[in-house]
Amino acid sequence: MLQVMLLRQLQLSVPLLAKHHQVVGTYRTNSTAPTSKNKPHANVNKAMSGLKDTEDDLKRKISFLSGFVVAFKEQTHTDIQLKPNNGPCIPAHKALLAARSEIFKNMLDSDGCKAPPSDTDTITLSELNTEELESLLEFLYTGDLPLDKLEKHVYSLYVAADKYEIPYLQESCERYMLNSLNASNAIDILEIADAQSNKTLKETTLSFIIRNMKDIVSTTKYEVFASSNPLLCVQITRAFVDAKSNLS
Repeated sequence: MLQVMLLRQLQLSVPLLAKHHQVVGTYRTNSTAPTSKNKPHANVNKAMSGLKDTEDDLKRKISFLSGFVVAFKEQTHTDIQLKPNNGPCIPAHKALLAARSEIFKNMLDSDGCKAPPSDTDTITLSELNTEELESLLEFLYTGDLPLDKLEKHVYSLYVAADKYEIPYLQESCERYMLNSLNASNAIDILEIADAQSNKTLKETTLSFIIRNMKDIVSTTKYEVFASSNPLLCVQITRAFVDAKSNLS
């Protein structure tokens, strides 16, 4: 997944850079008569050669950096077990967990985890089910997730990212929630933003709810939400009244 993503970005950039060099070459031809008619073409060829070297170098780097991903998939030299709330443990690598999360690092620095590795070295993540934990680990190892997995597990991953201090995952989840904000998920996002004390996410979602008040509050889902979140409902009502007052 990581290799495909980076190579796709590189493939898109190559023709754009080539076009840029062609435009520059044309401009120079029109504005400053070159000493040789072949000079612009030589510049383009030189630039394309440099891009090819860069592409080859990136391929080698990707192959080098993907070793940890392969080690995870093949469970090579794993030294810690992560237990979800509904299934068997999933093997992982202590070094990777410590590098990605300060909380995991502190947990692994404890006396129990400093002992020689054994089959009983286990961290329980009771807030995550098996699929959610697998998605968390996939992100930690690759820095990315397929869109369908992010969509399905974004709320649980956002909570886990906050709990275990994984800023990049938290930012990715927040960006996805903001980009996908709509009338059907707004109160879910508001609830999680409030629970995790994310002021920016909460204010943005609250403003969206106020602008789409009729479509949101007239649903059965909102009635269920109101019964379990009375304080948030009060905040929504106050924000709606304030917005109306500002318009009058």
